[in-house]
Amino acid sequence: MSAEATNPSTPVPVVPTAATAAVAPASVRRKSRPRIDLRRLGRAALLGPTARDRLPDAIGHVVEAHRAHHPDADLEPLRRAYVLAESSHRGQMRKSGEPYITHPLAVTLILAELGAETTTLTASLLHDTVEDTEVTLDQVREQFGEEVRYLVDGVTKLEKVDYGAAAEPETFRKMLVATGSDVRVMSIKLADRLHNMRTLGVMRREKQERIAGVTRDVLIPLAERLGVQALKTELEDLVFAILHPEEYEHTRELIAENAARTADPLAVVAEEMRGVLREAGISAEVLIRPRHFVSVHRVARKRGQLRGADFGRLLVLVGEDADCYGVLGELHTCMTPVVSEFKDFIAVPKFNLYQSLHTAVARPDGQVVEVLIRTHQMHKVAEAGVVALGNPYASGTDATATDASADGPGADDPVDGERADPTRPGWLSRLLEWQQAAPDPDTFWSTLREDLAQDREITVFRPDGGTLGLPEGASCVDAAYGQYGEDAHACIGARVNGRLATLSTVLKDGDTVELLMGQDPASEPSREWLEHAHTPAARIAIQRWLTTHPGGGTPADEPAGYRADADFRERRGHESGPGGRPQGADVRTDRPGAAVRLAGCCTPVPPDEITGFPVRGGVVTVHRVECVAVAHMKSRGRTEIGVRWGESTACRVTLVAESFGRRGLLADLTEAIALAGGDIVSATVEPPSEQRVRHTYTLQLPDAAGLPSLMRAMRDVPGVYDVSRTQNQTPAPRLP
Repeated sequence: MSAEATNPSTPVPVVPTAATAAVAPASVRRKSRPRIDLRRLGRAALLGPTARDRLPDAIGHVVEAHRAHHPDADLEPLRRAYVLAESSHRGQMRKSGEPYITHPLAVTLILAELGAETTTLTASLLHDTVEDTEVTLDQVREQFGEEVRYLVDGVTKLEKVDYGAAAEPETFRKMLVATGSDVRVMSIKLADRLHNMRTLGVMRREKQERIAGVTRDVLIPLAERLGVQALKTELEDLVFAILHPEEYEHTRELIAENAARTADPLAVVAEEMRGVLREAGISAEVLIRPRHFVSVHRVARKRGQLRGADFGRLLVLVGEDADCYGVLGELHTCMTPVVSEFKDFIAVPKFNLYQSLHTAVARPDGQVVEVLIRTHQMHKVAEAGVVALGNPYASGTDATATDASADGPGADDPVDGERADPTRPGWLSRLLEWQQAAPDPDTFWSTLREDLAQDREITVFRPDGGTLGLPEGASCVDAAYGQYGEDAHACIGARVNGRLATLSTVLKDGDTVELLMGQDPASEPSREWLEHAHTPAARIAIQRWLTTHPGGGTPADEPAGYRADADFRERRGHESGPGGRPQGADVRTDRPGAAVRLAGCCTPVPPDEITGFPVRGGVVTVHRVECVAVAHMKSRGRTEIGVRWGESTACRVTLVAESFGRRGLLADLTEAIALAGGDIVSATVEPPSEQRVRHTYTLQLPDAAGLPSLMRAMRDVPGVYDVSRTQNQTPAPRLP
């Protein structure tokens, strides 16, 4: 840490943001506490004697901020932690010449302002002692308990991670896993990085840019996912100032020009809202929330010429959830709403615990004012995220209480000894799941970087009323793996908002998704699914299956137009067994050792005349010679490989039954199949069209010779007018 923690002689230009100004409760914010003089604190730490029974003057600001959130907190652990940290770091200096103790003090103050509980603040004061002084983890445990030791150890391990381009993926994976076990570890790390970014001015320009780049690519997205918006927005502005100094300066000038204007449309609309809510009898605070630098820059790029209302938003704070909707109703009744801007993140919270109502109202001059409506508690969580949630391991209802001298998390752990975190955001829970499934560290690392780059999330609904949080751009493939995990290998299609859709369909916020699952235990994912998978859970599950099944998966280079539609995709479960023989069929090939797969477009069975073609992974796909795919591949110059049926006559075949719709038809068909000796592997039924119904069955037969009699038995079912084997007759466009 000490390598990055240096004070500037000329600080990086930073304008206080709305985020940093709005963390503390309103009563505290109105005091406008001045920025702390770290030099004065450093001298106090070195020169001011401290009695054992009183708090040191140097941590007075920390105590004040902590009591604003936790008025009944036990401050004794803070006093002892400061005394140990100050004595341990005594004589150590930052590159600017400041006493090193000013750094852990500043980091702890950041967390105290966010509302962190006492254990987190205690660990924050000590977070550099084990790495930079003679203090050991055993000493920390003896004096402060196992929980503080756990946090200090976690932060110390983070300091050993190289976040640069040459970072070892396995090291970073372990770091995130440790973070996921206790989100307070990353909270301390983020506060540490914020203070180091504030004091980066004396570094060489190239080092400033390197640190800022890592902060942008890794730590800011993590802050977003942990919901710590107050840290995220200030980090964004600091990175913006370093990496884009000219654009930063231009944005600063725009903000300064707007501040110099006498007329503020936000203030006018805010006063109108206060009047509307007073008349409605709703107790509420209406505050102006200035946009931070990066936000202004983004709006300017999007809208071009900025007007007064573009430099901020209005925040309405109320006491109860129901009041949020009451405020919304009054504003939409008495003012001109921009309905397209409405979003309800209270009913459906965002992935990082964020809750709020978003709307906008239009002024007579055409300016649009964005409005956020939330309770005071929602606001606290919106600004501080997981930091505001207290100690996730405290027992009972005492969620924010802490005892730094206790035996640590073991006392309240579940029976199985796991550190269950009920407040962990869904993103972190998912991260812990898919990092275990990643086949190798490089896959984990690349997938994580892709995930961090996706900064918007949508919510889709399941038919049972449950929800799934997915990144923007996610498809039905992502929804399948998000809901079913690796069981999604058996997914055969989906309905989106009640209509049949392919698995590649991109979902929108608010869509209802019903996933159609096959029953084949040997089901496998298609290689093409990787092209449509955006979530780590989906990509890693598919890649892991393909890694453990060389040559498996529906080949991505089968000819265009010869795959069953994903809505009614029969599950081609001919997974290669020993010696390259597919399950349920015996096929020999002229290429020794090659895996064999029966083509899903024509589902050959003995004694069909067959031919084969090589595809990726050394697999040979087997087609009926009359299959139109054969002519297509020959026209492309694909090499044929000789194949022939072996001794076994067992087979798997896909049949299509055309019928008139009637009650009980499905039951009669399945009974006829069973009586004829067929086992149903999977079945799909299309919605009726003009009183006609199309059924698709994938069946396992002990002997291909029984296929004609089985098809006759199906045709004999009343209402069925045709039964045929699946066979594409003409080339069709390639399905997504």
